[in-house]
Amino acid sequence: MPIPFIDLQAQRQRLGQPLEDAILKVVRSGAWIMGPEIAELEKALGEFGEAPFVLSCGSGTEALQLPLMAWGIGPGDAVFCPSFSFAATAEVMPLVGASPVFVDVRPDTFTLDPERLEAAIQAVKAEGVLTPRAIMAVCLFGQPADYPALAEIARRHGLKLIADSAQGFGCTLDGHHPIHWADVATTSFFPAKPLGAYGDGGAVLSKDARLHDLLVSLRVHGQAVKSDIEGRTFEHDPKYLNMRVGMNSRMDTLQAAILLQKLTIFADEIEARNRVADRYAAGLSGLVETPVVIPGGRSTWAQYTVKCADRDGLAAHLKAAEVPTAVYYPIPIHRQGVYAGYPAPGGLPVTDALSGQVLSLPMHPYLAPDVQDQVIAAVRGFFGG
Repeated sequence: MPIPFIDLQAQRQRLGQPLEDAILKVVRSGAWIMGPEIAELEKALGEFGEAPFVLSCGSGTEALQLPLMAWGIGPGDAVFCPSFSFAATAEVMPLVGASPVFVDVRPDTFTLDPERLEAAIQAVKAEGVLTPRAIMAVCLFGQPADYPALAEIARRHGLKLIADSAQGFGCTLDGHHPIHWADVATTSFFPAKPLGAYGDGGAVLSKDARLHDLLVSLRVHGQAVKSDIEGRTFEHDPKYLNMRVGMNSRMDTLQAAILLQKLTIFADEIEARNRVADRYAAGLSGLVETPVVIPGGRSTWAQYTVKCADRDGLAAHLKAAEVPTAVYYPIPIHRQGVYAGYPAPGGLPVTDALSGQVLSLPMHPYLAPDVQDQVIAAVRGFFGG
């Protein structure tokens, strides 16, 4: 049997009939958009993720864009973010007319480097062309960035802090979820994510009631929300009273029903992912550079990513051994033509180096020890072990 990179079917089999019943319930209800499962999911996500307010939306990308819109971030504004991430991290800035400012990452955790961030903010302020407005950190490969340090920088400079947890919903630092420090935390429910749906979806976690109200409006074409119509007379459905320019970013009810079922086993799956990561760390010690997790951090291990000087040689060897791998990310965002013109104060040497060294191995909660041993043996074989 081929080794799967991610085994979603094993999870589906574990969930079994309750999952199928939940899907069929939605199909029979006819409430296919914004049905009751949406509110149930938002409540459950808030309870799990330490957030008083949760907004479900159409995708992880839109989850990043919606807060920028709510804060009025646009032309002439700067949002600081890593380049060592998926394109969606930086894509949302141009979508609202703002500029990403690329900041290098730490060589060990691969997450946003607070020292380089401070230098980048100072450089942008000194140049005086862009106005710093926000920081977008990434919970890369499932682990939290250094949110205490980033939050201190954000407060000192009067910036908003976004935790892009598309890969890391469920990760913690010193027992807290990223929203403990960030103004908002966002996630993606793309099927391959640790908490993935059977289609696209996303969520925005927040702590500010007024911000959440704006997000509710922006999610559905800028429709009027309760705070907009208080003291006004409008006898029709408020969805036809549009108070601001928004978007269509509703999650369909089927995805919410599926995610509610997956949440029942999510904590157990995070535990299993960490057991898999520990076995990799023990089995690969001395061969490749295994992942480093920030002190006090707990990762959801969206990917298990190692560093190897001969990355391409190792990848070819593993392919010949029928072990699947992936490279996240072979071309950093700032090296792609459409983003090449955006600022990167001080350069991005760590990001550039990582793009030629990183390789991700099979990782999921259902990776059996004997199958994982095959992966480890294949890596050892490359090094003559």
